[in-house]
Amino acid sequence: MSLFRRLSALPAVVLLALTALTGLTAAPAQAAPAAVAAAPNFKAPFPCGQRWTYGHHSAEVRRALDFVRADGGATAGTPVLASAAGTATRHYQASGAGNYIVIDHGGGWRTYYFHLAAYSVANGAYVGQGQQIGTTGSTGNSSGAHIHYEQLYNGTGQNIVINGVALSYPGSYHQAYLTSDNGCGGTGVPFTTWGSGVNVRADARLSAPVVATLGGPTAVRVLCQKQGDTVTAEGYTNNWWSKLRDQNGFVSNIYIDHPSAQLPGVPVC
Repeated sequence: MSLFRRLSALPAVVLLALTALTGLTAAPAQAAPAAVAAAPNFKAPFPCGQRWTYGHHSAEVRRALDFVRADGGATAGTPVLASAAGTATRHYQASGAGNYIVIDHGGGWRTYYFHLAAYSVANGAYVGQGQQIGTTGSTGNSSGAHIHYEQLYNGTGQNIVINGVALSYPGSYHQAYLTSDNGCGGTGVPFTTWGSGVNVRADARLSAPVVATLGGPTAVRVLCQKQGDTVTAEGYTNNWWSKLRDQNGFVSNIYIDHPSAQLPGVPVC
């Protein structure tokens, strides 16, 4: 049975066990307007440029979403990032959440990150948005590596909002996707593109939506790069793509004016 089928078929006893964490309630999401206004600008709990799919267990009483990678990278071992700044505390629950971190963002808001393979911050440390707090794993009662993520207001689970946009709650993976802009930061590495009518896409895939088009050679800032679909153009073939800061999307490295397929001095997304 595939990982995705196993995760979507967690037994009811597991789901009930997850409700046993101290300080949480199983009440449905009912954020008042004032609470929503006070919410931090939460970002995805995984690194800049990565594309993950997510789903919600229909029998799960908590307003959680589970995330796994959908960009060809391995889910296990991927950094888990703070979706907003706050104070992080480390916890462990063998029968449910495994290694998990709670971040108190102030104003009644907290986020939860379950099933970590390892912690990356000390207990009680203050963390910034985009800071690594752990690595993705499958500790506790889990049948495969994933990030179980929650947002709570005054102890009550809320429907998850990323960058001010409410996410859907599909019943299985590969119905909805999220590309992270968390931890992108910085000014990026300067390069110049070549060619005309070069499409900038929402992800490193030829099927991803076009978010911008470069009319001609353009000075750009590259935040990070990652492998994606293979592109062939003008006698070159490359599967590396660059995340452009100002266009907020990806372009094949073929169109970056540099001889290397993988750009030097640019981190991997």
